[in-house]
Amino acid sequence: MKESQDIESATVQLSPVLETTGLPGLPDSKERRYDRQLRLWAASGQSALESAHILVLGASPTSTSILKNLVLPGIGAFTILDDGVVEGKDLGANFFLETDSLGKNKAEEAIKHLGELNDSVAAHAETRALESILDDDPTYLHKFSLIIAENIPQRILERVTALLWDSSTGAGDGDADADASQTVAPPLIVVRTSGFLADFGIQLKEHSIITTHSDSAASLRIDKPFPSLLAHAFSLNFDKMDVTDHGHIPFVVILVRVLQEWKNDHAGKAPSTYAEKQEFKQRIVKMKKKDDEENFDEAVAQAYKAWTNTIVPSEIEALFNDPSTKNLTANSDPFYHLVHALQIYTSQPPHTLPLSATLPDMKSDTKSYIHLQRLYKEQAAEDKARFTDILRGIEAGAAGAGGGGSVALGMVDDFVKNAHALRLIRGKKWTGLTDDVEALTLAREMAPAAVATHLSLSALYAFEGKNGRLPKPGDGADREEMTAWVKARLTATGWAPEPEPEDSAMTGADEEEEEPMPKEITLWEHVTNAVGEVSRAPAAELPTTAALMGGMVAQEVIKVITKQYIPIDGVCAVDLASSTTGTVKV
Repeated sequence: MKESQDIESATVQLSPVLETTGLPGLPDSKERRYDRQLRLWAASGQSALESAHILVLGASPTSTSILKNLVLPGIGAFTILDDGVVEGKDLGANFFLETDSLGKNKAEEAIKHLGELNDSVAAHAETRALESILDDDPTYLHKFSLIIAENIPQRILERVTALLWDSSTGAGDGDADADASQTVAPPLIVVRTSGFLADFGIQLKEHSIITTHSDSAASLRIDKPFPSLLAHAFSLNFDKMDVTDHGHIPFVVILVRVLQEWKNDHAGKAPSTYAEKQEFKQRIVKMKKKDDEENFDEAVAQAYKAWTNTIVPSEIEALFNDPSTKNLTANSDPFYHLVHALQIYTSQPPHTLPLSATLPDMKSDTKSYIHLQRLYKEQAAEDKARFTDILRGIEAGAAGAGGGGSVALGMVDDFVKNAHALRLIRGKKWTGLTDDVEALTLAREMAPAAVATHLSLSALYAFEGKNGRLPKPGDGADREEMTAWVKARLTATGWAPEPEPEDSAMTGADEEEEEPMPKEITLWEHVTNAVGEVSRAPAAELPTTAALMGGMVAQEVIKVITKQYIPIDGVCAVDLASSTTGTVKV
C-alpha cells in the first residue's frame, strides 16, 4: 500500500495557538487558510515560500497569471518590472487590468489587483526599463529569490541569462578556495508564448533537494534488522497464538523471523536463486493457520524485501564523491555538511542510511502496528542522534577553521527522513536547443512535436532579434524566414525531410474490409504546423494559454523556492492546438 503522512507530521513546525474562543490547540487563521498546501510541502516549505521575493519581467497576461498562482498560496513578496503603459489591446487578455488603467504604467496597475488576492503578500512595481537596469544597476537582479522572464526580446534575454549565470560562482562550484563573498544569483525561469504555443525552462546553477517526495520508500531493514526489531520478532510464539492474533502479525515481523530462520539453515545467507526464493515463500505459506490470513499473503507479496540488500543507493554514493562534499569549507552550503556527515555515518556498522520512522500501511491490528511503529521510531531517534553527533563534530571543525554555523534541527530532521532520495541538480545556462546539436539530435527522435514547438518559438525570437521587429501576422516572407531558420538547425543534426509514404496497393474489396492505418505525423509536419501558428499570431497572448502556463510555471516556482519535489529537467513545450505537452532535455 502507499505510504502516508499524517497531518501531525506535516504540520509539526506549526505551533498551536489560542483562538479568540480561548480554546488551546486550535489552528490560527493562517493554518486554516493554507491547510491544504501544508499537506503538500509542510511548514518548512510554507516558511520558504513566505520568505521569497519574486521578480517578474513584464506585466503580461501570462506573467500576471503566474503571479496569481503564487500570491494565493502566500509568496512573501513580488515585484513586476515593466516600463510600458497600458494600451487597449492589453485589456482583452489581461484580467488584472481594467479600463481605468489605460495610459498608466502596466506594473503599477497590475499589482493593484494581484495584491487584493492575498493581503499578506507584499506587491511592488518597478517602472524603470530593464535595459537601463542592466546598464546602470545590474546587481538589482540579485536581490530576488527567483526571476521570471516572459516574452522579453532575445537580445535582452541573452544579457539577463549571461548576467545571472556568470555571476553565480563560488558556492556551487566545489572550489575549496572560493570566496564566500561571491554572489549566488537567483534561478531564472524563461517563459515564451505565441498563440496556442508556449514553452518554458529553468536556468539553475545548482539546486539541492532534500525533500524530494520520492515514490521510492526507505528501507525497512528486514535483511539487517536492528536489535529491538529482531528481539521482538523472536519474542512472539507463532504456534501458540490464537487465530485472531496470528492473523494480525505485521508482515515485517513475519519476514524478519522467517529470514533469520532461513539464514540459520543456510550458513547465514539469504535466498538467492529462483528455487530458493520460491522455497522461502512456501515457508511463509506453511505458517498459516487459516487460508484467508491476509497478513501472510502480504508477507509473501513483500518477500523480495527479505533478499534485497539494504545498501547506500548509488545516487547517494555519488554525492559522497562530489567535489563540494570533499572540499568542505566553513562557508560551504549546509547540504554538503549534511552529506559529509552521512558519508561518515554510513562508513560505520551497519553501513546503512539512518532508519526512517515511517511505516507503510499493512494488515495488522492497532496494538501490533503501534508497537512495531514504536520500535521503528525509537531506533530512528537513536540513528538521528548518532548522525547529529557526527554533524556537530564536522561543524566544530569548520568553526575552528574560521566559520561554520549549526545546521537547523528541522533541516537535520528532514535530511535524515529523506536520506534515501536526496537530489543535487547542476543545470546549464539557458540557450534552449538551438546551440546544442547533440541534444537536438536526440530530442528530435524522442519528442518531435515538442521539438517543433520549441524551435518555432526560438525562430520567432531569432527573427525579432535579427529584424528588430516581430513577424507580421500571416506574412508569407516572414514565415519562410522562420521556417528556414528551423530547417537549418535540424539539418545541422543530420536530419533530412521525411519521404512521403507510399500508397499501398489494395483492391477495392480490401479497402472495404480494412480501415486505412492512421498517418503518422512527421517532424517536418509538426514544424510546419508550429511555424504556422507562430506566424498567425506572433505577439498574441491568449487567455487560455496564459491560464495554463500560469499554473504550470507557478508549480515549478514553488518547487524551486521550497526546495521540495524535483523541477523539470529541460524545456517543457505546450501545444494547446493539439492539447499536448512534452519535455525535451537540453
